[in-house]
Amino acid sequence: MSEPGRRSLAAYALPALSLAILTLPLYVLVPAFYARELALPLAAVGQPLLAVRLVDALSDPLVGVLADRWRPAFGRRRLWFALASVPTAVAAFFVFTPPADAGVSYLMLWGVILSVAWTAALVPYTAWGAELSTLYHGRARIAGWRETCALLGTLVALFAQVLVPLAGFPGERAVLLTIGIFILVTLPASALVTVVAVPEPRDLSKERLTLRDGLRHMRENRPFLRLILAFLLNGFANGFPATLFIFFVAEKLRVPDAAGPLLVLYFFCGVAGVPVWLKLAGRLSKHRAWCFAMLFACTFFAVAPFLGEGATLAFACVCIGTGFALGADLMLPPSIQADVIDVDTAASGEQRAGIYFAAWGLATKLALALAVGVAFPVLAASGFNPSASLRTDSGLAMLGFLYAGLPVVLKLAAIAVMWNFPIDVATHAQLRETIEARQRPVNLDSSAK
Repeated sequence: MSEPGRRSLAAYALPALSLAILTLPLYVLVPAFYARELALPLAAVGQPLLAVRLVDALSDPLVGVLADRWRPAFGRRRLWFALASVPTAVAAFFVFTPPADAGVSYLMLWGVILSVAWTAALVPYTAWGAELSTLYHGRARIAGWRETCALLGTLVALFAQVLVPLAGFPGERAVLLTIGIFILVTLPASALVTVVAVPEPRDLSKERLTLRDGLRHMRENRPFLRLILAFLLNGFANGFPATLFIFFVAEKLRVPDAAGPLLVLYFFCGVAGVPVWLKLAGRLSKHRAWCFAMLFACTFFAVAPFLGEGATLAFACVCIGTGFALGADLMLPPSIQADVIDVDTAASGEQRAGIYFAAWGLATKLALALAVGVAFPVLAASGFNPSASLRTDSGLAMLGFLYAGLPVVLKLAAIAVMWNFPIDVATHAQLRETIEARQRPVNLDSSAK
C-alpha cells in the first residue's frame, strides 16, 4: 500500500474532531447537569455512569475480536466505522438533550447505547489508522494528524461553554444542546468523508487463530507487554491532574475563574507540541522522543506542588509545559502500538490490530479509573473535602502531591520501562520484511532447480 497523502490524512483524521467534542462534555458536564437541572440525586446519576463503565469493559474486547474476524467486501475497518458512527451521534444527542422529566432509566438507556456504539466506532477507527501505513515514521504522522484533530475538538468543546452563553443562550442545557446538534451533524458527515476518501488497509493475515492461540501470542509479545505497562504508568500519572485540575485551581491556587482559560492554554499547547515531537521522533526514535516528552513534563510538574494561593502566572507556565508534552503522549504511544502489532503479525500470521487497540482502550479506562479511585479517598483521609468545607494544610499539601508530585514518580517509572525499547526503525523494517515475505508468490519452477 502506498503511503497516504495529505488529503487522505486529513480525511482520516476529520472524525477525531467530533469524537473529541463528545468526550469532554460527557465526563465533565453531563453528571452535574443531570444532578442540578433534572434534580436527580448525585448517587443516582453515578449508578448508570458506573453501568456504562462496566459495559465498556465488556464491549472493548468483544468489538476488537469482531472487528478483526468479520471481513466484509466493503472492508472490515471501513464498514464497522460507517455503521457505528450514526448510532454514536444519535445516542450522544439524546444523552446531551434529556427531556425535563428524564430519570435514571433514561440516562442508563442512552448511556449504554452510546458506550457500545462509541466503542464500535473507535476500535476499528484506531486500528484503521495503524494499518494505513507500513512505515515506522509514517505511522507517527498518521497519529499526529488524528490527535491534532482530537485536541482541536477538545478546544471547540471548551469554547462552546463560553461562546454559547455569550450568544444569548445561557445555561448548561443550551451548551449541551449546541454540542449535541453539532455532533449529530458532523460525526456522520465526517465519517462519510473518511469512508469514501480513505482506502481500506490491506489485510496481510495468513492464519486464523483460535481465541486461545490469539491470547497466547499476545502474552508472548514482549514489546506489547512492555509498552502497555509504560502506557498504564503514564496514563495513571496523567489521570491525577485530569481528575484534580479543577480542585487544584479552585482550592490550592484559589483562582476558580482561571480554570477555563488555563485549560484552553493547556490544550492549545498540546496542538502546538505535535509537530515538534513528530520531528524529534523522526530524528531519534518514537520511544526515545516519548521519553523526552515525559521528562519534559516532569520538569514542569515538579514545580506545581510548591505553588500557593494566587500563583496563577507560575501555574500557567506549568500548563504550557505539560500541555506541550501532551501532544507526544497522545500521538507517539498509539504509533508505537502499531509497531508492536507487527511483532504479533510476524509471529502468528494474523493481522489483529482490532484486539490490540481494544486492549489499549481498556488500559486507558483502567488508568483513569485507578486515578479517581486513589485520589478522592486519599484526599478525604488527609483532610481535604470541599463539599464539607474541609481544607486543612495537610489536605492541600496532599492535593499538590497527587496533582503533580506522584505523576512525576509514575512518569519516571514509565521512562525507565521505555528508554531501551527494542523496536526502532531498523528492527521494524525487519519485521515488515518478514510479514511481506509471506505475501510473495513462490516461484515453483525456480525452487525445483
